[in-house]
Amino acid sequence: MAILETQIDNQTSGFQENYQAFKEVITELRDIEKAIRDNEESVRAKFEKRGKLLPRERLNLLLDQDSPFVELCGLAGYKMYDDKKGNTAGGGFIAGIGYVAGVRCIVQLNNSAIKGGTISPSGLEKTLRVQQIALENRLPLVTLAESGGANLNYATDVFVPGARAFANQARLSAAGIPQITVVHGNATAGGAYQPGLSDYVIVVRNQAKMFLAGPPLLKAATGEIATDEELGGAELHAFEAGTAEYLAENDADGIRIAREVMSSLPWKDNQSESVDTDYDDPIYPIDELLGVVPCDLKKPYDVREILARTADGSEFQEFKSQFDQQTICGFVRFGGFACGIIGNNGPITPKGANKAAQFIQLCDQSNTPLLFIHNTTGFMVGTDAETNGIIKHGSKMLQAVANARVPKLSIVVGGSYGAGNYAMCGRGLDPRFIFAWPNSKTAVMGGAQAGKVLRIVTEEKHKKMGMEPDEKMLDAIEQATAEKLEAGSTALFGTARLWDDGLIDPRDTRRLLIELLDVCKQAESTTLNANQFGIARF
Repeated sequence: MAILETQIDNQTSGFQENYQAFKEVITELRDIEKAIRDNEESVRAKFEKRGKLLPRERLNLLLDQDSPFVELCGLAGYKMYDDKKGNTAGGGFIAGIGYVAGVRCIVQLNNSAIKGGTISPSGLEKTLRVQQIALENRLPLVTLAESGGANLNYATDVFVPGARAFANQARLSAAGIPQITVVHGNATAGGAYQPGLSDYVIVVRNQAKMFLAGPPLLKAATGEIATDEELGGAELHAFEAGTAEYLAENDADGIRIAREVMSSLPWKDNQSESVDTDYDDPIYPIDELLGVVPCDLKKPYDVREILARTADGSEFQEFKSQFDQQTICGFVRFGGFACGIIGNNGPITPKGANKAAQFIQLCDQSNTPLLFIHNTTGFMVGTDAETNGIIKHGSKMLQAVANARVPKLSIVVGGSYGAGNYAMCGRGLDPRFIFAWPNSKTAVMGGAQAGKVLRIVTEEKHKKMGMEPDEKMLDAIEQATAEKLEAGSTALFGTARLWDDGLIDPRDTRRLLIELLDVCKQAESTTLNANQFGIARF
């Protein structure tokens, strides 16, 4: 492969301006994350009084020390529903890909330090996404449960679709993917089915509460009076009901048992040996990404400059480099893993769509994963583009993206506008993973363009009606539309709605891609022992 030579001078004022602008958006992201952590920390005394660990302390005990952890959808629901200040985001639980007893797993735990771990509509959507990742990547699922259940303020939004989470648990078990749950506290009403549908259940003595109807509802419905322990305590489920396989003495003990259960499973025996990877680091410092890519999406840059700072040895074998310069295709390696790249240097032209569609089919033929690096205003428009078949060629590209059988990863580094978002494997095209940089924007079109479009449409409508257009009114429509579109296109807006799997510091891009490609490779080599109905307790 050819070694990429940078065309960027890191001593220029433009580079430094880009760098500082990126530092500001990264700081904003870190401040939001810190506000959530501080909110969790504020209830420490309450947890300690009950003899409990905070959720993130449980997470740290569960994960192997110094092992990688990729958090998923950490800002789900940011400033949505009742997250007024932005410090209760996350959908009511913490989730990610990490290692437990040497086994790569999906880990999820109710964030009971915030609103009792109740689940909002965004939390349900996050749950379904996490389950999808577990199934697609053949990853065991470990849950640390303690939740007040659905947020009753939004019960009508989560009740009917919430059944899908339970159906997914049943299908995961039937697929041969083990699910281990530690019940640290409340798991009541519908929430009781989460551990009930798990393959291995560990309950914590004097803390776990599992029942379909709590004491107040029981008394109201039947007149029967019972305490929490009598109705659904840990000892009842371990000794009498048989819902739990293991009884733990406290939070730490429950997590210890979960790790022992995972280590006792011959999970690694179901995987072929990983290929030894011997690779070189990029020639150029990854820190330079902050200066290479402008935060101002109106300023162009060359996607090859990103590859020069993320690909092994800064090597890139470009595909059809003379055919189109707006859509860049080619082969690289990240951490030794082969990958096909599709990146944007501008709008997608008929030639660019043609080239990308062919390249995707070649990667599918050779079983090479695909990485889409988003920065596009969308498909090219105009008479020339239409004459040259932009609809036809764009449709072929969309078909190729939708039907490619290889793992597809997406990183939104700049703009991802219009149908260009679809063609570059945005959320709607089901990428295996999609992450975004905190400066990125995703929308049907730019705010300024949307404002002008609506102004022109309104003006022409008034003229057809024989009315004289009111310039002040048209100005107001244009401005309001632009502001609305801009506010709804930011990275924070998108990640809150799970348009991506999380926002990342650009400097973490290479490390993340290596981890994700390893996840995909491992999934391909994992043999599952499926059955028809999943594991049941009789």
